[in-house]
This record gives sequence, structure tokens and C-alpha cells, in this order.
Amino acid sequence: MDAIETLMNEHRTIERVLDGLVGFADEVQRKGSTEKDELGRFVTFVREFADACHHGKEEDILFAAMVEHGFPRSGGPIAVMLHEHDQGRGLVAILRARAEQPGAWDDSDRTEIAEVSHGFAEMLRGHIHKEDAILYPMAEQHLPPEAMEGVAEACERYEADPARAGKHEALHALAGELIRRHAAAVHPEASQTPRGLGCCG
Repeated sequence: MDAIETLMNEHRTIERVLDGLVGFADEVQRKGSTEKDELGRFVTFVREFADACHHGKEEDILFAAMVEHGFPRSGGPIAVMLHEHDQGRGLVAILRARAEQPGAWDDSDRTEIAEVSHGFAEMLRGHIHKEDAILYPMAEQHLPPEAMEGVAEACERYEADPARAGKHEALHALAGELIRRHAAAVHPEASQTPRGLGCCG
């Protein structure tokens, strides 16, 4: 397994679910509806796949290997990526709170959901572009082959962890459902079911 290729494949799936999140938030605002369970499904995907699985491999494996080989952790691109991971977690916490609040949403709740969803999607898309175009190529250029092999092996062990294995199929199905139901409103081609999710896939 090529770890960088897998991480980039995961980015493509995350981007399609982001299309779904934006489409969902716009629809909720347009209809004036309360769909806490569906918002909760988006939050589950982002927290368990995009963060725990994808960001987990980046932070615990790839970034750690880069720091070990001379990249600064407290400055430069790694510091920026870590900061943006934390920014994303803060935005998802707002969506989680709306998904778990008692009672129906009012107009201000729906406006907040739409604004946060759009902001999160825009931020994460920019973050993904920086990783694809800058950080990952830096890792491939500057880490020795044995270090990249170590990253790939560590990613395989991470994905094979029994604590995660039981969630793989559920995350596959969840991503596919969210994309099919909601992404077409943003990008029609994005409503296709993803063929593979990288980690957990």
C-alpha cells in the first residue's frame, strides 16, 4: 500500500461528503426543517472517518515521521496542518451540538448550521489542497525510502486495528448514503457512490 496514495484517495471521499453536507444544510434552511438525525450522521462520518481515521494517520504516523526527519512541528506546514485540524474539530463540535440539542431547530439554528457547514467545507477543501499540493510532495521528496516504507506499514497496522475494523463497512455505507442523498445538489457527479475510502476500505 502506498500511504500517500491512500491518504489522497481518502481526501476525494471526504470532499464528496462535504458536497453532501453543504447540500443538506442548504436544503434544511430552504425547507425550514429539523433533521437532527441526518446532521448527526454527517457528524459521525466526519468524526470517525475524516478525523479519527484519516487525521489520525496523518498526525500519528506521517507527520511524526516528518518531524523525526527534521521537519519542525511547531512551525512550517506541519504546524499549519495541525492548527487546521483543530479548527475543523471546533466547527464540527458546533454541528454536533445542533444535532444533539433538545427541541426543534429555529431559524437561527438553521442559519448557524448552514454557515458552519459552508465554512467547514471551504476550510477543509483548502486544507486538503495544501496537503495534496505541498505537504505530501514534501514528504515524498525528503523522507528516505525506508521511512516511507515505515509510514506505509504503520498505516496498514493502524487500519487493521480491531478497534476500527468493526466500523469499516458502516463508514462505507454511511459515506455512500450521504453522497447519494445530498451531494447532487452541489455537484451532480459527486452523487456517485465512492468506490473506496482508503482507510477503512
